[in-house]
This record gives sequence, structure tokens and C-alpha cells, in this order.
Amino acid sequence: MRVCVCIDQVGEMRRFWLDLPTGALVREVLTHFGLVDAQGDLPAEIAVGVFGQIIALDYVLSEGDRVEVYRPLAISPAERRRQRAAQRKRN
Repeated sequence: MRVCVCIDQVGEMRRFWLDLPTGALVREVLTHFGLVDAQGDLPAEIAVGVFGQIIALDYVLSEGDRVEVYRPLAISPAERRRQRAAQRKRN
């Protein structure tokens, strides 16, 4: 089966396609990318979802699923809006 994996890498969303055996788990995909620790868990600041829905690492993937790795925001949306407004005032 083929699944898409979306990972934010230094501000750029990267998309990878993987061919996996039927019944593969999200944990196996994240292990492939080195995102899980030695106990098979994600770091607390990272979440994972499929098509926008947060899921557990033991989620069984289906053909065509899009696995999304969510990292914490570098800056809050409110702070980013303030920065843009301040920049517009200066220009």
C-alpha cells in the first residue's frame, strides 16, 4: 500500500511517498524517519495525524492515507500578526 508522509523541515513542508505492507502502523512510519525514541514514543512536543485528525501511534494505515507530523509553532499566530502590523507601520 502507498501512503504520503508530510513533515515540516525547517519551515518547508516536505512530502514523501512510502510503499508499506498492509497493516502497517503509524509508529513504523515515524520510526523510518527517526522521529520516535528508543521506547517507540514520540517526543511530547510532536503530534501526528492522518488527514488532519490526531491519531495514536498504533493507528493502522490504509491505502492513500496522508500521515502528518505536527511540530510546535515557532511563533504564535497573534504574535506574527503583531509583527506584520508593526512592519507595515514602519514602511
